Amino acid sequence: MTSPKRHDRIAFVASASTEAQQALAQLTQMYGTVDPDDADVVVALGGDGLMLQTLHEHMHSGKPIYGMNRGTVGFLMNEFSSVDLHTRLAAARESLIHPLLMRATDIHGTVHLHHAINEVALFRQTNQAACLRILIDEHERMAELKADGILVATPAGSTAYNLSAQGPILPINAALLALTPISAFRPRRWRGALLPNTAFVVIEVLECDKRPVAAVADHDEVRDVRRVEVLTDKTISMRMLFDPGHSLEERILREQFGY
Repeated sequence: MTSPKRHDRIAFVASASTEAQQALAQLTQMYGTVDPDDADVVVALGGDGLMLQTLHEHMHSGKPIYGMNRGTVGFLMNEFSSVDLHTRLAAARESLIHPLLMRATDIHGTVHLHHAINEVALFRQTNQAACLRILIDEHERMAELKADGILVATPAGSTAYNLSAQGPILPINAALLALTPISAFRPRRWRGALLPNTAFVVIEVLECDKRPVAAVADHDEVRDVRRVEVLTDKTISMRMLFDPGHSLEERILREQFGY
């Protein structure tokens, strides 16, 4: 029988909200805190925005991240409680996620590299619809999509902007990506595609001088792009901790049934 993992050295991080700062003060007094570099686990206090920020900041550390909701939606967070935190951390279940790597080339030929945990999205920059060409694994799959944009979402991000754009919810362990159009005009009935997470997605911007497009990897934006390449970065693994019965897999399953 495997012994529980010990998380004696905890690094607490918190958003700027009053609730999160109060929780930070309370938990720090009860359990102490260490620098994230010296921690066994990082505990994030806030909402999903803080969790994404924390995952980005510790993307290369390999440290487990455990979130407690002191924000609004908190889909990626556990319920807040100050009681017996060490026991909760020892009993938590781990979900392993990989980010997307976006390689965006702008109209000047400059290449921009950014990682995304939720999604890579392309948006029109003006009042005119974007005109896009889609290639999957170097094969053209759509010669022209006219839409407000398009996004590539991970399972972890499938319940975020992807869901608002009517994209599918993906179980966290599914080896899939969601390719979802944003307000498609032509072809009007296209609802997107499910892709293996090994797919190499290329989106070319047609008429980029007339119909400028921006690309966003979570919160990193590149303006006036002409080509965006997206793939899963398997060299990076992030460890998220969830209480038993409140794992990310369970949350995604519950969301599909509307509760």
